[in-house]
Amino acid sequence: MAGHLRAETRDRHLSYRWEPQPGPQTAFIRSRVFEVVYGGARGGGKTDAALGDFAIHAEANGAAARGLLVRRHRVALEPTIARARQIFGPEGATWREAKSRFEWKSGAVLYFRYLDNDADADLYQGHDYSRVYVEELTQFPNPGPVDKLKATLRSAAGAHCGFRATCNPGGPGHAWVKSRYIDHGDREIIKAPFTNPFDGSVSVLEHMFILAKLADNPRLLLTDPTYVARLQQSGSAQLVRAWLEGDWNVIEGAFFDKWSNRNIVAPFAVPPDWVRIRSFDWGYAAPFSVGWWVVAGEETRLADGRRLPRGALVRYREWYGGNGRPNEGLRLEAEAVARGILERETGERIALAVADPSIFREDGGPSIGERMRRVGVAFRPADNTRVGKAGALSGWDQVRARIAGTEAGPMLAVFDTCRDFIRTVPVLQHDRLRPEDLDTTAEDHVADETRYACLSRVYTPRAVATPALTADQQWERDWGPRRRVAEGWKVR
Repeated sequence: MAGHLRAETRDRHLSYRWEPQPGPQTAFIRSRVFEVVYGGARGGGKTDAALGDFAIHAEANGAAARGLLVRRHRVALEPTIARARQIFGPEGATWREAKSRFEWKSGAVLYFRYLDNDADADLYQGHDYSRVYVEELTQFPNPGPVDKLKATLRSAAGAHCGFRATCNPGGPGHAWVKSRYIDHGDREIIKAPFTNPFDGSVSVLEHMFILAKLADNPRLLLTDPTYVARLQQSGSAQLVRAWLEGDWNVIEGAFFDKWSNRNIVAPFAVPPDWVRIRSFDWGYAAPFSVGWWVVAGEETRLADGRRLPRGALVRYREWYGGNGRPNEGLRLEAEAVARGILERETGERIALAVADPSIFREDGGPSIGERMRRVGVAFRPADNTRVGKAGALSGWDQVRARIAGTEAGPMLAVFDTCRDFIRTVPVLQHDRLRPEDLDTTAEDHVADETRYACLSRVYTPRAVATPALTADQQWERDWGPRRRVAEGWKVR
């Protein structure tokens, strides 16, 4: 178990009360920070921490304790409710199936809900809660619906209000969760100032991340000693490390699972005779993405000793049209984007420019592509194949093949200054319904224009050359089996 059920006698009956384990679980429950995210390894006791936190909150605040626990999908609530019965039962709480909530004799209540669609968060407008819990925070592609729930945190009775979330690495929301919480460090309190629009006063809300590791849950390891062994049989060494240690730099279920640090290179002077490509994915309310690439004209040794094979695609510049909030665009008109592109590539000769074919649609006026061409930025429609019967010619297969590269080096590399590529592409996940495609609810704009660039220079991995055979080896290959059969040898 992830928490401790301490036995005690009540009215001649033996009952069990939940207690947190020392370490991160205790830190999570005792924290007075407004917003706390507890994330990392599988089996780290995160769900127990959330449920135990409300049990203690309910005991301290009685009827003023009003909680809401949400997950992305309804089916995911079932194991959480089952565990809640074990923790809340000894506290005198009763599960009300029709209302999907636990009720305490004191009047405290904890609702269990799901947010299958982002619009579901609007249904909670006007609600009041002293605690909001979000399980598996990284399953939300963007923070919009989660942030809306924070507006419900208020208590007329004076109960301490707080937002609590749990999560594992991976999922469509990995990038924004990592950027907002994890990158600041374990248990570092971040202060975010907010200005009151009515009187101009400034208030501060704090948020904090607590790292969960499997080692922090010794009771699970004691009661289920084969748990680690089963995890080790369930995935690659990198994935198991993410599960055991809560490593947020290893992505569970990554769509581009061959991506590694060897695909990231320090900037270098690009030879003027290398072919330059520009790729573009349009966005207005959502971000647009422009990528500038060169095709390595020859095998190149980098400053750190690594090599780039001839024909490798190298991303040397990018422009990401985001406003700093996850998956939100700059809302620039097509002409403004075109002028920005021209400013960034002054003096360069772009041999090929490809863009999403949708920008060439005409809806009662000039298309986006035409408007950009009039400013001086021209594109041709990109091959928009994502997956299909073409096998190696399908878009994502091309990206994967280039990322994997050869023993000589990657066939797709990016300068370490291309931060939005590095932030968004490696963490993209498989679509739950179409595993051969990626989850388009995440920030996939850089990945899309990368796919256009790859399909503009179709890459076919070279077959490994067969070493030449000696005369004796060739004879043995061609005639050895026949001789052994003729001589009565047993052929296996």
